[in-house]
Amino acid sequence: MSARPAPPSRGDFAFFHPMRVRWGETDPQAIVFNANYFLYFDVAATEYWRAAGIDLAADMARHEVETFAVSAHADFFAPARFDDLIEVGVRLDRIGRSSMDFVLGIFRGEQPLTAGRLVYVWTTAGADPRPVPPPEDLVARMRALEARGGAS
Repeated sequence: MSARPAPPSRGDFAFFHPMRVRWGETDPQAIVFNANYFLYFDVAATEYWRAAGIDLAADMARHEVETFAVSAHADFFAPARFDDLIEVGVRLDRIGRSSMDFVLGIFRGEQPLTAGRLVYVWTTAGADPRPVPPPEDLVARMRALEARGGAS
């Protein structure tokens, strides 16, 4: 068995999206059901793109591309509970030939709750998608967001 990964640090992220845990996201133990952390990751990644000045639908249509999540991973360190105010940190970690990796961290105040990774692949749009590089102008916007510390 591999060693337990280290929890994320708030200093690992320049961009944060705040969220409040809703009742329907919790399980009978009164903690967030594990699958909902992936919903939080997805919402925060979308807000990251928005903060970078990317309109996913319009920009993908303009470039005639699509993006798909091909891998999602989470490590859990402490539970979030109903009505907790949490923040999801997002960082662009890697850009490949046709993919990009985001590292995520969920925090309650300074306490790390969850660490995650999402991998997206870029493809041509349409019925027969083929891998393509992410559009350079969108990559530049994400890199600019990282450079300015996440502020929009």
